[in-house]
Amino acid sequence: MTGYKVLVVEDSPTMRQLIVFALKRIRGFQIVEANDGVDGLKKLSADKFDLILTDINMPIMDGLKLVSMVRNDPNYKETPIIVITTEGATEDRERALALGANEYITKPIQTMKILETVKKLMSV
Repeated sequence: MTGYKVLVVEDSPTMRQLIVFALKRIRGFQIVEANDGVDGLKKLSADKFDLILTDINMPIMDGLKLVSMVRNDPNYKETPIIVITTEGATEDRERALALGANEYITKPIQTMKILETVKKLMSV
């Protein structure tokens, strides 16, 4: 199957570019960018996504709140969520996973790590 829609929620334009650049290596991915959790939710309600990547530390609505809201939406119960963050503490990781994130990647991000994680979750 081709044509996966991916939402990247990240408030840093530089980080967002890095993540998008990594994802563009996977054929058939259509990537939509959001600059914070609220923007991300708007885009999620307007369209259907197959994968969500989100930062934790963002203004207005952080990534953990976004993850819990996405998991409470019946349309997105099963959608894989990857958290990409500077928060390396075990309790942050456990909280994100408990809220429903599928994977947790700490920054500085490595393209290969993102690609491996995405491919594993999406079976592409």
